[in-house]
This record gives sequence, C-alpha cells and structure tokens, in this order.
Amino acid sequence: MNQLFPEISPYASEHLPVGDGHEIYLEQCGNPKGQPVVFIHGGPGAGASTTDRRFFDPEQYRIILLDQRGCGRSKPFGSLVSNDTKHLVADLEQIRKHLAIESWHVFGGSWGSTLSLVYAQTHPESVKSLVLRGIFLAREEDNQWTFDHGGGTRIFADYWQEYLDALPKGTKKGNIAHAYELMIGEDKDLAHQVAKAWARWEISCCTLVPNEEFLNESTSDEKCWTLARHEAHFLHNRCFLEDNQILNNCHLIADIPTTIVHGRYDIVCPFDNGWLLHKALPKSKLVISKTAGHASIEPETTHHLIDATNAMLALSN
Repeated sequence: MNQLFPEISPYASEHLPVGDGHEIYLEQCGNPKGQPVVFIHGGPGAGASTTDRRFFDPEQYRIILLDQRGCGRSKPFGSLVSNDTKHLVADLEQIRKHLAIESWHVFGGSWGSTLSLVYAQTHPESVKSLVLRGIFLAREEDNQWTFDHGGGTRIFADYWQEYLDALPKGTKKGNIAHAYELMIGEDKDLAHQVAKAWARWEISCCTLVPNEEFLNESTSDEKCWTLARHEAHFLHNRCFLEDNQILNNCHLIADIPTTIVHGRYDIVCPFDNGWLLHKALPKSKLVISKTAGHASIEPETTHHLIDATNAMLALSN
C-alpha cells in the first residue's frame, strides 16, 4: 500500500497579485527542475495543507500549491468579492505564466476536481494530464445533494440534525440560500456559529470510518469560516457555471490523459459523478476506492492517488 511521501517544506513562496484586490498565496516544493504539477484544493474555501504536498515524489516533481481567492493564506482573508469560477480559472493561468511553465500536470479533488476540469476545458493546451479525486460535477442535483435535503441527509441523519440544531429558530432549515444569508449577515457571532455547524456536518460525512482527528483539523474556527462561506457562496450561485457545463464540454479535453479516483461510499460527492465523467471521457482511467468515502487521506484512496501521480511521470515530453 502506497504511503504519503515524507513531509517537505517549500523552497519558494510568495503572494501574487491577481487583480480585484486579491493576492494569491503560492508555494513551490520538491525539485525546481522536476515536472511541474499544480495541486488544486477543494472546498471551495478549504485552502491547501502541508499534507497536500505529499502526494508527489519530491525528487521528480516541481510541486505548486496555492490558496484560492479569500482562503488560507491568500489576502484578503474571507473575501467573496470577485470570487467566482471564472476568476479562479484565470488565476491558475496567471500563475502558470508567472512561473514560466509551458504546461503542467493538474491534480484536484472534490471542488478541486471541478475547478481542474473547467480550467482544462478553458486552457487544454496548458494541461499535460489530470488526476482527479472525488468528482463534483456541479450539476443542480449535485449542488443540492449535501445541503438542500439531498440524499446525504438521509444517510447521516444524526449529523444532519446537529447542523439543523445550530441554526436559529424560524430559519428555513436545510436551505443553502438562508444559510448563506446568515453567514454573510451583520451578526458575526451567528455567522460563525452557522459556519462551524456547516463545516462539521460536511467533514463528518467525508470518511467511511469516523476520523475525529481529521474532523478537528478540518473544522478549526479559521478553516470553518472560509470553507462554509465560500461553499455557500458558490452553491447559491450554481458554482457560476452553466447547467451541466462540465459534461457538455468534455470533448474539449478528450485527449488529455486523465485518471479518476473515486470512493465507492462517497457521501459528499456520490460515485455517479465519477462514473458519468468517465463515460464522457472514454480514454480516462477510473479507479474505484472500494473501502473509502470522500477524503483523500483514506488509505486506499491515498494509495491510488500516489499510483496516479507516479504514472504521470511517464507523460513528460
């Protein structure tokens, strides 16, 4: 079973101005002369972590990580201004050019898979390969699945009730729009309360086997604030995408080598997301983690992802 590569530190980091008052935190790890790969984190709003560096052989890869607009170490923290899918795609391309990279491998999980796919469909010439985990297609049924009385609420009814109990009386409970209004409202204490409950509900559903350490690490007050508010912002606006945009545009990336890793028991982004993407990309490789849910840190999923990044090394040209 593959294990994460050893912990590493960045050899370079910076804040890159990308316009609209935003500065993107950007770091590089591994081998400066290695194959360039960009890690696109999930959420939206989760930010990159030190663990995310460890899916790639540091002797072979030039590993590029960033925090998307308004989250993690990017500035201004928590900002939702000019924060949408089109801007995030433009930021990635600006980063590629800033680093003087002709084309790079792209690795993304969950929302990161969404953004990776939209980026690749917008700039296919910039993408050498795709490794995607826990696919989120951002269709209307996907947007509703977790937070608008979707199927996940029936499977984890107890966790869902904990989320509902955190909302104020009189709230139209289980409705993305109302939660979003609360989290961007004037009552900051209430906004933080809702954000914490939102994040704990989602992260509690991420692993097949309950993982308290992962839950606590992923739901600190600072991480909850951007994870929940950014997610509500994007979901409320249908991820700023046209209906079924990703599947409808798969012909644009049909020849990009693509590996899809998806947990059989993924409750956050159900398996049909990965299955439908694979059908729309017949040349792709679909790898099913048969003992996993949504999280990248589940052992079988970690194993498959490292297999995939090792295989990417053969795609140099």
